[in-house]
Amino acid sequence: MLLTNTVVEDFISLFFPRYCLACSGSLVKGEEILCTACLSDLPKTNYHLFHENPIKNRLIGRLPLKYGWAFLKFRKSGIVQHLLHQLKYNNHPEVGVRLGQAYGLELLRSGFHREFDLIIPVPLHTSRKRQRGYNQSSKFAAGLSLAMNIPWDESISVRMHSSVTQTNKSKAERWENVKDVFSVETNKTIQGKRILLVDDVITTGATLEACGQHLISCGCSELSVACIAEAQ
Repeated sequence: MLLTNTVVEDFISLFFPRYCLACSGSLVKGEEILCTACLSDLPKTNYHLFHENPIKNRLIGRLPLKYGWAFLKFRKSGIVQHLLHQLKYNNHPEVGVRLGQAYGLELLRSGFHREFDLIIPVPLHTSRKRQRGYNQSSKFAAGLSLAMNIPWDESISVRMHSSVTQTNKSKAERWENVKDVFSVETNKTIQGKRILLVDDVITTGATLEACGQHLISCGCSELSVACIAEAQ
């Protein structure tokens, strides 16, 4: 007699237990990537509920944004830092997708799925993407796309040359590091489109500013930004 899918899954989980990538506890049936407890404990900003918020205010005068959001608050040694480390350095792209889905569902409930035509992730240079195997911001974009049914495309905005890490740089140094690194491959793909530009972490906003300016200069009708996390 053929085993049902449920029996097969239960059998596999006995020998290859699935675990939460935040707390390392076992996942139960119906949980994916993150357990229910860790999802509930995520330090959410809820910035999408407020037209004026710290992300939009951080970029005011630098980018003509319609919306500016971050899903989570980044705290050293906290759950968000751990998840971002899993995403960026431990070869767990599924973390980005799962967080994108979680935030996308919140945006969907608030009606924001009607506000965008296209999701574009901040690009990685090809050398760094080859080294990591994927662009972590693209995984976040993919999750948002799944939840809100909005197309995403990582081929539109490109990073022309590799820049050194932004860590431990001042605001001015971060801008100098990224101001000339972005380009847009095909203007026609974004002309007249309402763009949601996404990244993993926002600190000073220099990377989003540099990438966003290229998108605006190439003719998008509206620009908004969303990040996985906000760092102080």
